Amino acid sequence: MLVVGANLCMDRTLRMERLVPGAVQRPRTADLTAGGKAVNVCRAAKAHGVRTRLVGNLPGVLGRYVGDLLDREGHDVRRVVTSGEIRSATIILEDDLRATVLNEPGPPLAEPDRSILLSAVGEELSGHRVVVMSGSLPPGRHQDLYGDLVELAGARGVLSIVDAARDALVAVLPHHPDVVTPNLSEAQAVVAVLTGAAPSAPVDESVEPSSGDVRADAFAAARALRAAGARAALVPAGRHGVAAAHAGGEFWVAAPTVDEVNPIGAGDAFASGLGAGLELGEPLERATVRAVASGSSSVTRPLAGEVDPALVAALMEQVVPQPA
Repeated sequence: MLVVGANLCMDRTLRMERLVPGAVQRPRTADLTAGGKAVNVCRAAKAHGVRTRLVGNLPGVLGRYVGDLLDREGHDVRRVVTSGEIRSATIILEDDLRATVLNEPGPPLAEPDRSILLSAVGEELSGHRVVVMSGSLPPGRHQDLYGDLVELAGARGVLSIVDAARDALVAVLPHHPDVVTPNLSEAQAVVAVLTGAAPSAPVDESVEPSSGDVRADAFAAARALRAAGARAALVPAGRHGVAAAHAGGEFWVAAPTVDEVNPIGAGDAFASGLGAGLELGEPLERATVRAVASGSSSVTRPLAGEVDPALVAALMEQVVPQPA
């Protein structure tokens, strides 16, 4: 499975009893890891027995260090070096599981850098059934980069999964990605842009819906994403489950109950499970079951992207798709 990380970062995960803004505090623990949604996709894929090849944008001195961290984890990486310096992300996890994430924007992608990244992905597509494009894009005018990658993958007969939000998701839809996987709040923000209800997608990236008829809202968003160009849309709605809409119909997969430790990266593990299932030749419904099991397993682990293969196997026996 090929994975594209156009805006990777260095993650610093801090754990403390309670975050108090404006105060000087000392976290209980601090973990430094390679970060970005694409990295979590690669980590989670190991639990599904699927090998990944990561095309990673790793600019600057810290980019080289993040590449070294990826090597130490055992990832197969195509390093792409562009201008600027890789971004950092600070993740604060409180004992009540509340998470605060501070994501830096990353360096803009110049036109020569865009060409370098596109060429690298094109050279790596051979031998893969699926390419997963995961996470934000570098700031600037190249928010249509995923669209070019979808076209490139389609020309090679490779399925494209796009796990993105905001402008990157809006821009990719006319290129007909095979599957998009925004969570409910991300999907609703994009639908508001598509319908003219909002001039741009807001920055709110809440994972857990707070109110309303969640299942109905998720299906409405999935249908709207398909109408805008996606061949299939899977819309995770936190602990509730996932709404799926594709050419063959619609279905719902309820999320199993698990003991939560760290919710960060669950969406990445979901996208990874989906990509792994499709890479293994599973139909969309079965691959979605795998995705739900993967995301649910991820929240039981301390670090983003960690997935327990035994728990995934057990959850896949419990999870059953339901008609819309």
